[in-house]
Amino acid sequence: MNINEYNRFASLLALLSLAIAVALLVPAVRRRARESGVTALFPWLGFAIAAVATAGSLGYSLGWKLPPCELCWYQRIAMYPLVVILGVGAMRKESVRRFALPLAVTGIGLSGYHYLLQTFPDLVSTVCAVDVPCTAKWVNEFGFLSIPFMALSGFIAITVLLLSHRYEEAE
Repeated sequence: MNINEYNRFASLLALLSLAIAVALLVPAVRRRARESGVTALFPWLGFAIAAVATAGSLGYSLGWKLPPCELCWYQRIAMYPLVVILGVGAMRKESVRRFALPLAVTGIGLSGYHYLLQTFPDLVSTVCAVDVPCTAKWVNEFGFLSIPFMALSGFIAITVLLLSHRYEEAE
């Protein structure tokens, strides 16, 4: 697989996770998911999104040798623990919302800010390091989709899944 195919695949996965999140914001869709029992899969879906995002970021830095900027590192600090937290929660069928939600919401803020800097680089005079600036776009699929946008999509999807899933036990 070459870098262009990798970018396209990762971008499509990001758009899919964002589509899931947007669909779950519609009350009728969320209600139907609860009635059909699909919500039982939400913890596993959140885990899968976090795992794919983690693998994707490692693929970019280790496989394709793209250096992560400072904001990318902070996003990783928010995403990587979600793999373990959401995985353990899914296996034990316990709510991990109080642990995972702060990381996911922090990730939304970080990746949203990073995407904003990439989209409007003139907003800030100095951003991150000179050798690996946060405004550098290593990926630009479909004219708007960059690595921070992919991370933002994952964090949004995880947040919506965490808020949409209810365990029978008290939180």
